[in-house]
Amino acid sequence: MRKLLSGGLAVFAGIVSLPSPGSVHAERTPPSNRRNTDVRLERLKTFFGKLNCPAKDYSVDFIAAAERYDLDWRLLPSISYLESTGGKSAKNNNLFGWNCGRTGFASVSASIHEVGRRLARSPLYRSKNIDQLLATYNPTGDYAQRVKNVMQRIAPAQ
Repeated sequence: MRKLLSGGLAVFAGIVSLPSPGSVHAERTPPSNRRNTDVRLERLKTFFGKLNCPAKDYSVDFIAAAERYDLDWRLLPSISYLESTGGKSAKNNNLFGWNCGRTGFASVSASIHEVGRRLARSPLYRSKNIDQLLATYNPTGDYAQRVKNVMQRIAPAQ
């Protein structure tokens, strides 16, 4: 009975927590569907590779952070591209211009995971759609649209 009840709750919780359209979480691939991981990884490597961006070497970290924090897998790479040209102008391992570029991170991987965690869990960002999240992240001009344009360059929304 306990197994049946806990399994039913898991299914119910999954149905209740489906992302809404336009959500930051809309393009996340469920962990059980790993065949798409290779496609995402190749898309990131190709995108950053064509532009000679150091972030190419951290493509696995971008995917892992998106999985862990239930984010659209294209969001963090797109922000990193706009903020530091995919690491070309990053200082102190800060690909994202976090804290106006003043915050240093122990590693590039640490920056990817920390910024992902904050976008997913901080009261400033969580429960916001992508436009609201990006307006909080950087409220200047057309920033949200520019991030979404890069996201589309990496891979079209499905």
